[in-house]
Amino acid sequence: MRLVGPSGEQVGIVPLAKALELAQEYDLDLVEVAANARPPVCKLMDYGKFKYESAMKAREARKNQAHTVIKEMKLRPKIDPHDYDTKKGHVVRFLKQGDKVKITIMFRGREQSRPELGYRLLQRLATDVEDLGFIESNPKQDGRNMIMVLGPHKKKTEAMAEAREAQAARKAEAKANPGRSQNAAEEVAADGGDTGSAPAEAESAETPAEASAEA
Repeated sequence: MRLVGPSGEQVGIVPLAKALELAQEYDLDLVEVAANARPPVCKLMDYGKFKYESAMKAREARKNQAHTVIKEMKLRPKIDPHDYDTKKGHVVRFLKQGDKVKITIMFRGREQSRPELGYRLLQRLATDVEDLGFIESNPKQDGRNMIMVLGPHKKKTEAMAEAREAQAARKAEAKANPGRSQNAAEEVAADGGDTGSAPAEAESAETPAEASAEA
């Protein structure tokens, strides 16, 4: 077999007995790393440490893996200002997370004869969020609906990295100022927890049921 030393150095071609002797001498494992090579290649290593490091690398790779997600937001052509601002807020959040957003304008009855209303609404939304996203698919009519897809300027991996950095910064600040964090918690409790209700309400809009609700 061709033997590789613990530091990656080439020991050379040695018989199995000699390789086992060296493994015992270094208090390491003899691991076959290239069975199909001629001759086979083996390496002296700490196999337990090797498996642990490999598992950690695989875990980190999965953690940083980005999946393309398309969120959906449905609006009516005559949506009122409050509902528009609420739904725009969700679109902003989706784009900040690095997700694409499919915007659907739903027409009913005589509204179908006024497609320009939906087109103007989609253009308005695209302009309002242009700092975070761009029009990936231009508005097009699909039966009783008009659809447009917005793509984020940031890649999913970048958004994930920024989110982790922000979380780490918050933890560091809380650790450096424990009294301040305690005072903030007491203020929330004194107010009856109202400050915590807004994020929960906004998060509920990400569920399929809310995302599919009509404006």
